[in-house]
Amino acid sequence: MAATATVVICGAGIAGVALAHQLAVTHGWRDVVLVEAGDPLALTSDKSTECYRNWWPDAAMVGLMNRSIDRIEEWALASANRIRLNRRGYLYATADERRVAQWQAQAEQAARHGAGPFRIHDRADADYQPASGHDWRAAPDGADLLLDPELIRRHFPSLNPATVAVLHTRRCGWLSAQQLGTMLLEEARAAGVTLVRGQVTAVAQTGGRVNGVTIATAGGTQQIATPRFVNAAGPHLAAVGELLGVELPVHNQLHLKAAFADPLGVVPRTAPLLIWADPVQLDWSADERDELLADPATAWLAGPLPAGVHCRPEGEGNSQQVLVLWDYHPHDPDLRAARFPLPLDDSFFEIALRGMATMLPGLRAYRDRLPRAYLDGGYYTCTPENRPLIGPLPVEGAFVIGALAGYGIMAAAAAAELLAAHMTGAPLPAYAAAFHPARYADPAYRAQLAHWGETGQL
Repeated sequence: MAATATVVICGAGIAGVALAHQLAVTHGWRDVVLVEAGDPLALTSDKSTECYRNWWPDAAMVGLMNRSIDRIEEWALASANRIRLNRRGYLYATADERRVAQWQAQAEQAARHGAGPFRIHDRADADYQPASGHDWRAAPDGADLLLDPELIRRHFPSLNPATVAVLHTRRCGWLSAQQLGTMLLEEARAAGVTLVRGQVTAVAQTGGRVNGVTIATAGGTQQIATPRFVNAAGPHLAAVGELLGVELPVHNQLHLKAAFADPLGVVPRTAPLLIWADPVQLDWSADERDELLADPATAWLAGPLPAGVHCRPEGEGNSQQVLVLWDYHPHDPDLRAARFPLPLDDSFFEIALRGMATMLPGLRAYRDRLPRAYLDGGYYTCTPENRPLIGPLPVEGAFVIGALAGYGIMAAAAAAELLAAHMTGAPLPAYAAAFHPARYADPAYRAQLAHWGETGQL
């Protein structure tokens, strides 16, 4: 192991790997050291839904995501789409007429923020076309609002018949996060990045400036002299911040997902990401409901649950796999520590499947005999307003790239570019101040947090 480094990056998740790639491949930095206690890209980066979107209620987030998607598309072209990028979009559906006006206002705002044009289709013969396949270049951006019942049924016959409107956000889709991360890591290592297996246990400072890092490895304790240290520790962001004496305003949320086979083909293999936008009342039998209500620990399952249950097809060719996700559990805003192995909930799949059946009634065929499901998940590391932390910390030579919540895969490319600009003195984009850690020192900004409104979290 080198005794010195230009920079030590703590964490080889997608954010740390993208930053190492940016510094070594784009900026030509040498002696970049990437430290990871486990396997690279394996803690939370491989647990995601692998989706991306520029559909956000926040202009700064739209700017960040547009730039990130630009870079992802460039990598897809350069690699003959090794990363399996598509632009199928996100499809939100509702049975509530009141949501139409809300969606229209959101889409008009998103268009002003740069998400692309907004189109309304209120006739059966409208020229709306869904996207399929991997050629994102032929797919539109912006958003399409479908209001005609015949049009909706023709394109999306598997939806709940009570659906009155669908919103198809278009510069959205998914990719292979594993291939993206692997490609960036391969190129970074070819450019000279050193991957060290170990845990950062101390960050030395002199006069308020970083000057070294201590790493516990299988072969013993190692010291690396360095003027720069980057906290890219994902769900361990808060703990690594404490090594610097910096308290970061983050908390962790556990999010689960399930994968199951859909031999009945209820979820079309060409479908976008499918999202039910209304609260859900699960369709328990009378006996099941009585049993749930009899136990205070489960009574809440008999009441309305939050909107946002979603799924998408997974795999290609003859794959029958479907991913289903639903953030129906309340979260502790004070949870900072991440617990591994993950505390999985054995009831999650059944609840999520029942919830998804509200949008796709054909899934009810699986209720009596549940398919075998593979359950996993990861932590969303979040700030109070769900914006990331990207920039310098109060300790000179220390930086952070994190709090990427559930959007790390889609945001890492632009987040790494932004942090590299801070580190190299390059011009900063217009959205840089929105993600700077120092924003919380502004009393006016802190006052906004209590009334932030929609954060864009799924």
